[in-house]
Amino acid sequence: MPPYAGPPVASRSGDAASPLRLLAYLALAITLIVLDDQAGWLARLREQANSLVQPVWALAGLPGKLGNQVKDSAASHTQLVAENRELRNQLLLANARLTRLQTAALDNAQLRELLNVAERSGLDVQLAPILDIDLDPVKQRLVLDAGSREGVHVGQAVIDAGGLMGQVISVTGGTSTVLLLTDPDHAVPVTVARNGVRLIVYGRGDTLELRDIPLSAGVEVGDEIVTSGLGGRFPAGFPVGTITGLRPDDTHAFLVGELKPAAQLDRGRDVLLLRPGAAIRLPAASEPQPTAPSAQPARASSLTPAPLARPPQQEGGSPPAGSPVVPAAGRQQPSSQTRTVAPASSLNPAPLARPLEQQGGSTPAGATVVPAAGRQPTAPEGQR
Repeated sequence: MPPYAGPPVASRSGDAASPLRLLAYLALAITLIVLDDQAGWLARLREQANSLVQPVWALAGLPGKLGNQVKDSAASHTQLVAENRELRNQLLLANARLTRLQTAALDNAQLRELLNVAERSGLDVQLAPILDIDLDPVKQRLVLDAGSREGVHVGQAVIDAGGLMGQVISVTGGTSTVLLLTDPDHAVPVTVARNGVRLIVYGRGDTLELRDIPLSAGVEVGDEIVTSGLGGRFPAGFPVGTITGLRPDDTHAFLVGELKPAAQLDRGRDVLLLRPGAAIRLPAASEPQPTAPSAQPARASSLTPAPLARPPQQEGGSPPAGSPVVPAAGRQQPSSQTRTVAPASSLNPAPLARPLEQQGGSTPAGATVVPAAGRQPTAPEGQR
């Protein structure tokens, strides 16, 4: 293989000319810069070049801008999602606290109503919380968190702020079962508060019913029904319900009434148990109460003597012969001497009494007949 003779001659000459071209270009650039700086020859050309190159630059920077926007949007979305989640959690916590506060306020209001009922009526009651409830159409019962250890016994009446709820039917050591008024097996003797008509209320699962109402009883829609106290199980005067409708029964000889219970049987968390001997202060029905006799007439009668009963006089004005003067009731027999009875009061003058005649029917000698008020004096029989 022949030895390397080096690059061709033409190539070597081109390499020598390259520095010269570079120097020429550099001198041209410096000249243009100086001329542009001193006289602004290339300003217009530069502006035109910028206007031509600007779309290219915008197109070249578009991917970067889109990337930045996507990145900013993703960060903003993530931040908004986190803030939304935090705000939602805060709202749930606030709603939960509000619900608890509303429940506590409702319980407080119900307890106030129960205590107000006990204070206004002067009842000896016991507060018992509701532990369980059974409101199916067959059995309407409550389970209370109070039993024999708390003094609860079978037969106690159960009330709330509205009225009568039912009675205790079974008791254990720590719980008791209440049979509600609306239970089909329950019946309560009641009266109509307006006129005192005695009836019986029966449970119907969700409402109450009055049966066998006489057509002449005068019961009307809107009448309030209260306990009558008969039977000794429920004290008299506790509200039971309000009549919402009346209809004839199958025989059309009696009426059947539907009642809306006065007590909130499906609401509340506490009830009141009536202790033995509890009774409401107000009367059960709005009947007129007997008025005690006034003491003023008694005092007047005690001060004013009763007049003697007079027999019918003859035409001349003197009593007939053989007709003795009968003393009024409550007075002693006067003596044979003449006695004049004075009026007891100037405001209520009593008639003056005549003297008692002798047994033969004639007036005693020397006796003066004193006329009663408003009567003419009668002359003795001897002077006629």
